Amino acid sequence: METLESMRIGLIQAELSWREPLANREHLQELLLRAGPGLDVAILPETFTTGFLGDESTSEEGMDGPTLAWMAEMAQRLDCVVTGSAVIATPAGRRNRLLWVEPTGEVRYYDKRHLFGYGGENERYLAGKERVVWDYRGWRVCPQICYDIRFPVWCRNRSDYDLLLVVANWPEPRVAAWNTLLCARAIENQSFVAAVNRVGLDGFKKRYPGRSVVHGPLGDTLLLLEGEEAVEQVTIRLTDLQGVRRKLPFLADADAFTLES
Repeated sequence: METLESMRIGLIQAELSWREPLANREHLQELLLRAGPGLDVAILPETFTTGFLGDESTSEEGMDGPTLAWMAEMAQRLDCVVTGSAVIATPAGRRNRLLWVEPTGEVRYYDKRHLFGYGGENERYLAGKERVVWDYRGWRVCPQICYDIRFPVWCRNRSDYDLLLVVANWPEPRVAAWNTLLCARAIENQSFVAAVNRVGLDGFKKRYPGRSVVHGPLGDTLLLLEGEEAVEQVTIRLTDLQGVRRKLPFLADADAFTLES
C-alpha cells in the first residue's frame, strides 16, 4: 500500500452514555460521519461502548461481537482506520483492548498494560504484556491506553515509532497531569502524539474534561480540543518528523534498557 507522507487524523472527543453500548455506537457513528471524508485515522476514546468500568452489568462481548463489526463497517464506509478501546472478553477474562480496524478489514489490537489500580481496574480486567508497534502505510504507530502514559519506560521510543496514539477516560481532577505527560511523551520520544479523551459525567459522577490533543515532536501543540464534545482533524507529516530527528538526533543518545514482563 502507498506510503502516506501526510496523515490526516480525526479526534472524536465524545460524551459517552453509561453502560449503553448500542447508544454509544449510534452516537459515535453520527460524530464519525460529521468528521467527513478524507480522514486517514479516526480516534475514539477509551472504553467507548460503556464508559470506564461501565461494563459490569453489560453482556460480554468478544472479538466476534457487534462493536468490532461496527468498527469494520465504519472503517470501510469512511475509508479510514477507526480506532479506540472497548472491553473485550477473552477465554482468560476481560481486557481493556485498543482496537485498530483498517478499511481493508484488517484488525490489530493492544491490551492495556497498566491497569488503574487506584480505581480498581486491575480487579476487573487482565493486563496486557506486549508492547506493540504497527506499520501502517509507512507510519509506525505505538498504541497506549490512558494510565500507560504515566510510565515513560513503557512508552519509550526505541527508534521504532513515529506516532504515539493514546485513548483515555482521564478525569478532570488530574487534567494537569494529562496535559503535562502527553507533551513530555512527545518531546522525549521525538514523536507525534495524538490523544483522545472523553467529556461529560460517568455513572460514578466523575467528570471528564476532554483536552484531546495532537503534539508535534518538539512538544508543539498542533490541535487542542477544550471541554465540550467536538470532532476536529489535523494533518501530520513524516517529513516534518524526519527533519526534527535529523536536526536534533537526541534518540541516538538514549540509554539502553530492558523491560520485565
